[in-house]
Amino acid sequence: MAPKTLLLAPLFLLSTAVSATGDLHGQAILFNENARATNQSLLWGAYRPGLYVGVKPRLPKSLNIGALWSRVDDYKYPSQNFRYTCEQGDDMEGYNWEEYDPRTGGRQVIKDKGNSIDITTEFVKVEGGDHGGSWGIRVKGVPRADAPKDIATTFIFYASLEGEGHVQLKEGVVRDLKGLEGTVTLTGNTPELGDFQLDITEGPETNQYPETPEHEAIDTRLDRTLYRAAAVPEKNIWRAKQLLFFYLQEKLNELTKKFTKETMPPPEWSFTIQPNVEKDANMHIVQKVFKGAFEFDVLFSSGSAQAPMTSEALTKRIPQVEADFAYNFEKNFKLDTPFDQPKYKKFARALLGNMLGGIGHFAGETLVDRSYDEAYDEVDENFWDDASEALKNNRGTFEGPFELFTTTPSRSFFPRGFYWDEGFHQLLVADWDTDLSIESLKSWLGRMDENGWIAREQILGEEARAKVPEEFQTQFPHHANPPTLFLLIEEYLNKLEAYHKPGKMHHAGGDQVVLDSSVVTDSRNSYVENSELALHFLNQIYPALRKHYKWFLKTQIADLKTYTRESDVPITKYSFRWRGRTPNHCLASGLDDYPRAQPPHPGELHVDLASWMVLLTRSMRRLADKTSNTDDSMEYRDLERQIVRNLNALHWSEKDKMYCDSTIDEYEESIFVCHPGYVSLFPLLVGGIVQPDDKKLPHLLDLIESEDHLWTPYGLRSLSPQDEFYGKDENYWRGPIWININYLAVVRLRSLAKIPGPEQKRIREIYRKLRINLVENIYKNWEETGFVWEQYNPEDGRGQRSKPFNGWSALALKMMGMEEETCLVCLEGDFVKEPEFEPWMELQ
Repeated sequence: MAPKTLLLAPLFLLSTAVSATGDLHGQAILFNENARATNQSLLWGAYRPGLYVGVKPRLPKSLNIGALWSRVDDYKYPSQNFRYTCEQGDDMEGYNWEEYDPRTGGRQVIKDKGNSIDITTEFVKVEGGDHGGSWGIRVKGVPRADAPKDIATTFIFYASLEGEGHVQLKEGVVRDLKGLEGTVTLTGNTPELGDFQLDITEGPETNQYPETPEHEAIDTRLDRTLYRAAAVPEKNIWRAKQLLFFYLQEKLNELTKKFTKETMPPPEWSFTIQPNVEKDANMHIVQKVFKGAFEFDVLFSSGSAQAPMTSEALTKRIPQVEADFAYNFEKNFKLDTPFDQPKYKKFARALLGNMLGGIGHFAGETLVDRSYDEAYDEVDENFWDDASEALKNNRGTFEGPFELFTTTPSRSFFPRGFYWDEGFHQLLVADWDTDLSIESLKSWLGRMDENGWIAREQILGEEARAKVPEEFQTQFPHHANPPTLFLLIEEYLNKLEAYHKPGKMHHAGGDQVVLDSSVVTDSRNSYVENSELALHFLNQIYPALRKHYKWFLKTQIADLKTYTRESDVPITKYSFRWRGRTPNHCLASGLDDYPRAQPPHPGELHVDLASWMVLLTRSMRRLADKTSNTDDSMEYRDLERQIVRNLNALHWSEKDKMYCDSTIDEYEESIFVCHPGYVSLFPLLVGGIVQPDDKKLPHLLDLIESEDHLWTPYGLRSLSPQDEFYGKDENYWRGPIWININYLAVVRLRSLAKIPGPEQKRIREIYRKLRINLVENIYKNWEETGFVWEQYNPEDGRGQRSKPFNGWSALALKMMGMEEETCLVCLEGDFVKEPEFEPWMELQ
């Protein structure tokens, strides 16, 4: 039987440590009230990021809204240019949420070069009632400069329903095979949404439609809305594009029986659905065909709201949403020199809007291999052969259904949740809306099984699986991923401590902090501003995070007993090895094809994982302090010492002047595996292991600053050109510039630049140049291509791989807000002091 998954919604069902306030019942009431209000505010959103236009509630089965469009004035366009899911190959000049907030809405501009039209969607929400309020979408199409004057565009909206409930055309509407006149109204009801109404308006009088020609095949009027209601098996509802193509092909087949190529009717009539209403329909399709520019609204009215959503209300609400976004952006993000210019502000807002617009709610089953095949123990030499064979044979079984509320790395290529990416994403989200970030954190912790494992790739449901090659769909409970959620934990704890400064908090003994609960809270930052809520939340998540930590210790521990390790200091058992290695890949590390030991060996040690474990352990220590788990805190403090001591003893190569992986050679002796690049820097970048007076620091700075190794005018390359594997094979992490690791470098250099030490002046200059180089190159590519990219070429700085990549590449926004080198000292007092490391000094 598959292990149960921990459910963190509602979180108060988990065991709770006694908080410092002692008012556990009161905290639970406050927590539940906040959860209810948050769900109301966040129920509806553009939570289908894999679609150009997609809206749904945060519910596993409910109403789903989607849209498709294509140019239809020539028979060659629709077959290849129907837009629905975001695709790499679509001929786009960018699609950006110029502004977006899941709580209020925003504006998306889609520059559809292939269809010679730019589409703008303005999605806004209106509070009211008991079911998440109402919302509206205004769709505008404007022909591009190269478009024919009378270009014809078809736009198709659908509303589909999964689960209990019903949707139907409003009673009293006269159904005409030639189409429906005026506003098309659907009504419905579900247990979670109550009664609702969905209106697709006719739009303003300026809309134009193709004229009806004298042709015997014309049985519809394109100045009307075509409507079809279909009964679709629930498992196939997500296949909306295939379903539409079936209906279009159905009509085309009938036409080709009657007409030749020369006598066929105009394409704008041929590519239309045949009006029909099936019994018990759960898919409702409306189609409009326009000539030239067009506009119309889609309006959702909750039956529990005081007033219905109207076009007039939408018109009034749009500028309010824009003003709200502008105000909160200025409040939360201060762009610093040289990025405090108007041209960068538009870019910065798009970075944030696209990150928030990439938030999705996913639901469904996932494939997991719980065979616990003995080959997965990876204890024998040549283990990867047996493990690879086991992976092929053990296809896994479906578990769930589960839900996940998460950001996504790329709407076109990775429209799903990734554990490795999520922690980086949430660093940006938390600056905008801490409570929103906490919602994602809770959801991710809800995906933890009873052993403490969280799958590194969240592929929930058939729609998500359709984007993933079969060989990558199954998840394995012995495979880890960098625990980047603890970057968010660290950020959250820093925000708490910075907000509740002396005068608003006091110490209750030791490191335990009691926060003032009398402060007025912001709806976006209640988990920071309200101490009762903050402490209750920390107490709720602590048991799950401890279980997760123990899983890492148990499953990723390295073998230090079987193989001899020489060291000047005592070695304990705490060193680490990623499981799932093959000769060419270490997917679990997140660095995929970065060079490792050849061949893999059960005795190898990975310095990047050891560094992550330092961060994880330190975060757990801080959490234990905040939640009065004193014994746990002492345990973490001791583990932290041991991990750091082993890391320095087993991974620093004095010969190579860098940190390295290690392995066992043919003589059964431990040797270093040094590939100068990102892995060599991890003890500097993660966990704060390398301090300002560390004798290793100058050598690591040499590696960073050398153009022969990692330095480029566009950022730090992932692998040195001096390495034999540079640019070879897949060349994924073998040279290209990645923004997440560069961001860690900028943050760490910025921190070290504020602390007196022998390298301080040098660090300041490296920090200044690296920050500017990175942001300027990302901005330049965005200006030229309309996209932020997955990675950047180390030779010419050009964006490459997937696009848009609005995940961790959007961290450029955080770097734009960091101060210039000249202000580092003068602003030092405004920043949270980093943790002390005195206990380690004797061990280093």
